[in-house]
Amino acid sequence: MSNADELLVDVAAMVESEQSNQMSLTVVTGGAVITGRLAPEAVWRQRVSEVLRDSDRLGPFSGVFSADQAQKPHDRGKQPTHLHFHVARILQGSIGIPETGGMYRVAIKDVSGWTVGDFSYSDR
Repeated sequence: MSNADELLVDVAAMVESEQSNQMSLTVVTGGAVITGRLAPEAVWRQRVSEVLRDSDRLGPFSGVFSADQAQKPHDRGKQPTHLHFHVARILQGSIGIPETGGMYRVAIKDVSGWTVGDFSYSDR
């Protein structure tokens, strides 16, 4: 999409303002379907930073993602430009990758479709 969906921007702004991580969303972007829960950018960055910090090889990148590096959208004087997913999966057929969920950052302008809610998986 060349222009960001205004309703989706409003959803992202609400997640940021409420500092909530309970909004489930499924998006289509670049041919991939990503499903999971949205998190405020600062919360997302902090979690990524913690995961990286615990890695021997990736520890030095931890500081790039620290929450104090994030500027809140209202601090920048503009609306959110990205969705920050946690406990998220890329749908591949009838399974979600990774099984345990991952952390994804998606540009709102690149979302071509979306729905409220996430998809569950079953081995049956």
